Amino acid sequence: MKFLKAFGQFWYDFIIGDDWKIAAAVLLALVILFVLTVSGALGDTALTLLGGALIVVAFSISLAIDVRPKKR
Repeated sequence: MKFLKAFGQFWYDFIIGDDWKIAAAVLLALVILFVLTVSGALGDTALTLLGGALIVVAFSISLAIDVRPKKR
C-alpha cells in the first residue's frame, strides 16, 4: 500500500507540479484536439498548429494570472 501511495504522489507531482492551472489548460487543449481529431474537422497540419497555439496561449494566460499585481 505504501508503494501505491508513493506512486500516486510521484505522478501527481510530475503532472501537476507547482501550477495546476497549466496542467488543466494542457488537459483542456488535449481534449479539444481529441474532439477535432475524432470528428475529422481538420487535417494533421492544422491540428498540429492549433495544438501548439493552444498550449502557448494557455501558458501565457497562466503566466499573466501569476504575475499580475496583488490587490490590497
